Amino acid sequence: MQFRRRLPSLTGLLMLEAVLRRKSFTAAAVELGVTQAAVSRQIALLEDELGQPMFLRKHRAIEPTAACLTLGSSLSQSFANIADTIEAIKASSQAVVTIGATVAFSSFWLLPRLADFRDRNPGIQIRVISQDAKIDLDSGEVDIGIRYGSPPFSDGTVIASRGDVIMPVCSPDYFRRREAGPLSARDDFIETDAVDRSWLSWTQWLAKSGATFEARPSLRFNHYTETIFAARAGQGVALGWKALVQTFLDDGTLVACDDFQLMEEGRYNVLLPLKARRTMASDLAAAWLTAMLHG
Repeated sequence: MQFRRRLPSLTGLLMLEAVLRRKSFTAAAVELGVTQAAVSRQIALLEDELGQPMFLRKHRAIEPTAACLTLGSSLSQSFANIADTIEAIKASSQAVVTIGATVAFSSFWLLPRLADFRDRNPGIQIRVISQDAKIDLDSGEVDIGIRYGSPPFSDGTVIASRGDVIMPVCSPDYFRRREAGPLSARDDFIETDAVDRSWLSWTQWLAKSGATFEARPSLRFNHYTETIFAARAGQGVALGWKALVQTFLDDGTLVACDDFQLMEEGRYNVLLPLKARRTMASDLAAAWLTAMLHG
């Protein structure tokens, strides 16, 4: 069994550092809010414990010994480190970390997992900006961005990246009603009119899958979240980015409608703005996002 080494009284060490810095027992006592006698008593106890004097008492003056100067230097650095750590903890407890992502990523991937981050970091406030238009990382509005696409990016540093597969999905009810077999022109297609065309359209997906028919969507939405809700409601077939719809595949409200899965070049990327000011809170959030994305 290992025993922790016994250290001198913290009170005595604090007073020694103050006396060294102020060059006076009296001035140190005023700073610490105690009497000069209390300071003298603690220094005497410390000298007894260390087995050697810390100060040479002279007429109206004190002179630190070599041992005192050595100890004082270590104390000064240690107390400074402790103060910096306390300030960082205070800053993190009051910090707000802003994460920017698409509406779909925020709704389907990020929000269900945020409870885990908040449980681990109760003092950090999270602000989520959701928009399908490209988030300008140079604006300073977000601390961390999550962007789908192919790195590198000119406005941010990628710290985590994950690929995905895309497949047709529909509700179990629609799957039972549709004609058995691969997708065909007789299916009801639900399209997302995405601003960012790195998100595939049905025309692009069918071309990559080798299909020979043309999809004529009967429903169109400008947000992917609405597309998926319509698919879950049995309105037709939607393109499912597996990382985003995995929860619905797991709970059975969506099923794969076709055996073909496309591994797309685009990736989900966690980005730090090039001009971002790093804080303990943003570092914790970035590390958490990296772990979740790779998990």
